[in-house]
Amino acid sequence: MTFVLLESLSLPGDPAKTNEDAYAHADNAALVLDGATPLGDPLMPGPSDAAWLAQFGARRLMAHLKDGDAPRDALAHTLADAAKSFEALRRHPVREKWQTPCASMMLATQAQAEGEIEFMWYGDCTALLQQGDESAIIGDAFERRGLEAYSARRMAQEKNLAPAPDLNRAAMMQTMRASRNRINSGKNWLFSPEPRAAAHVSSLRAAVAPGAVLLIASDGFLALATDYGAYDEMSLVTAARVKGLAALGAELRAIENADAMGEKFARFKKSDDATALLLEVK
Repeated sequence: MTFVLLESLSLPGDPAKTNEDAYAHADNAALVLDGATPLGDPLMPGPSDAAWLAQFGARRLMAHLKDGDAPRDALAHTLADAAKSFEALRRHPVREKWQTPCASMMLATQAQAEGEIEFMWYGDCTALLQQGDESAIIGDAFERRGLEAYSARRMAQEKNLAPAPDLNRAAMMQTMRASRNRINSGKNWLFSPEPRAAAHVSSLRAAVAPGAVLLIASDGFLALATDYGAYDEMSLVTAARVKGLAALGAELRAIENADAMGEKFARFKKSDDATALLLEVK
């Protein structure tokens, strides 16, 4: 089984800011990482701790897989690598958990069993698998986004803000930091410089036939279906194949620009980083 990359796309939410998504692809693996928006000054060198973690994670995961690690071992080794680098390079120790960079992830790899793909994920990066007239959702984006829209609208009303507020506004920061302080506890584990997170990754194995199409994406891209209702999961994959990812990226930004204040589609910011990989299984 081989993953053939048909097209890739990665758009920053704001062209003037760092893209905090990352992706990687090899014959036997594909992944997307979505760094969580930082809520304070960076601890690491560079403009964004979230971008550092996403890029570092993508490089190290693929390197460990290339070296022959099983997927779960590759993840454990990558999280340990991230913890070591974070401790060595950060400007000062973490005082509160919200300062720790974290990310959502979707990783698809060849399973040991013939004709199967193993999926592992954190957060709301999601894979859409299309085989003939059937489709499957692997991941949590479609379940989570309705709740996120509700939360964005409620918080905006409470703080007298537009329904698409800037996360950096002081009125939002305390609430967002309190939420982020709950990462890596209970059921809320994310890709982060925390080796214990390896034991809490979500996973699923799926039987896949040659010719199947796989769309792996961050929640910013999936908003076309989860938030804006332009597609469902099946038609989004079909549109990616027919129109191409670049055209869908332009369509995504047109919807968001037309509703810049979030009056129709409540969300935490006008546009999010949007990343997608379109692959065919051979």
